[in-house]
Amino acid sequence: MIANALGPIFLLILFGALLRRVNFPGTEFWPGIERLTYYIAFPALLVHRLALADFSNADFGRFALVICSALLLISVLTWIIKPWVSSNAADFTSLFQGAIRFNTYIGLAVASALFGDDGLVIAAIAVSIMIPLVNVLSVICFSLAIDGPLKSPAQVLSGMLTNPLIDACLLGVALNLSGLGLAGAWIETLLATLGSTALPLGLLAVGVALSLDTVRQDWSIILSSSVLKFIVFPGLMLALAIWWQLDLLSRQVLLLLACLPTATSAYILSRQLGGNAPMMANIISAQTLLAFVVMPLWLSIV
Repeated sequence: MIANALGPIFLLILFGALLRRVNFPGTEFWPGIERLTYYIAFPALLVHRLALADFSNADFGRFALVICSALLLISVLTWIIKPWVSSNAADFTSLFQGAIRFNTYIGLAVASALFGDDGLVIAAIAVSIMIPLVNVLSVICFSLAIDGPLKSPAQVLSGMLTNPLIDACLLGVALNLSGLGLAGAWIETLLATLGSTALPLGLLAVGVALSLDTVRQDWSIILSSSVLKFIVFPGLMLALAIWWQLDLLSRQVLLLLACLPTATSAYILSRQLGGNAPMMANIISAQTLLAFVVMPLWLSIV
């Protein structure tokens, strides 16, 4: 089941690499696609998903505590080890995103396939918590690492509030909690249709930026981010879930979300905010492949 979920993702990345190899439809085509994905398709997907999410689960408070604690701990740890793993600011942003971001599409698909409707509901609730916090932490990382630590809190806040992914999360949650929802089938269908383009376009853009030479050069960052993503972060999530006595299904779903490969949106964010986008593309590709092995191993533990 996991192979069936991850296989098409990796094939789309390889297809993007093939398009780059044959130079179709041309190098000038892809920057516009990246902007369309970043400013339109991904925000539409987030608004649609969060506006329709079910926040009535009784364990929402404990979910939020476990998820937020795990994300904050892995973020702090990544900053602590920065001097030993990366001296370059742009490279560090790729390492950071590789450690905390997750592929929502794979997560929801695998949760549904492995755990049925109950698992899918839990995953949707958890994702609605993780997406805003991950985007906030990522934007803060870019603000501090790329622009320097002297940026004022007001400037950091401004950078977060003008980020389309964060704005989309805030709008989606506001529509959900206000009871307005998406106010009509036309709007819901429009957002669902726009959002459905985010995955293929984002993956193709990743493949276009893929460079085998860069993969060989960046092996240390890829290894460091993968250790954080596939060993440290899932371990933190599982330990906190056990500590707060979440039920078995909740532990399984949260562990699944913690050991997902990095999201394709990390590449788009890296391109837009001045990170090392080719390195980010290689981290995404490597982690997508590694996830074939890591996810079944972690899930077998619980």
